[in-house]
Amino acid sequence: MNRYQPLLLIALSGLLAACASEPTAPTPVPTPTPLPTETNAAPVQGPSLRGELLGVAAGADVDLALLGVDMRGRPRALLGQVHLRGDGEALPFHLPVQNQATPQGLRLELRGRVSYSGRLVQRLPARTIAELTDQDLGALHLVPAP
Repeated sequence: MNRYQPLLLIALSGLLAACASEPTAPTPVPTPTPLPTETNAAPVQGPSLRGELLGVAAGADVDLALLGVDMRGRPRALLGQVHLRGDGEALPFHLPVQNQATPQGLRLELRGRVSYSGRLVQRLPARTIAELTDQDLGALHLVPAP
């Protein structure tokens, strides 16, 4: 024990010095900009998808994407995506479409995944989108991830 005693004293004094130092000012968190509505901003350019996700746990991370997929279901084009954080209630979403032209030979699908603490916990079954227009998809149910 005697040969480790100096290292232990150095480690303890370093820990005490770190605890005694002045706290740093918290980093300001950027305020999210509100989504455009009829009353507070200019209209969104191009089509968009709207709706709400049911069953998202509070604190869970949600990723939604509109993809162009080939005949085998493999993603080939990303047309829009949005990242949200669950609050335990029905989670509304607004997904603007960045590219208005439907990719040739590809099917449009809305896909989503929900992760909690870095672990995939739920997913949105792929939903085919027939055409790129403003659409309200209503309430979408998530399913447990395999």
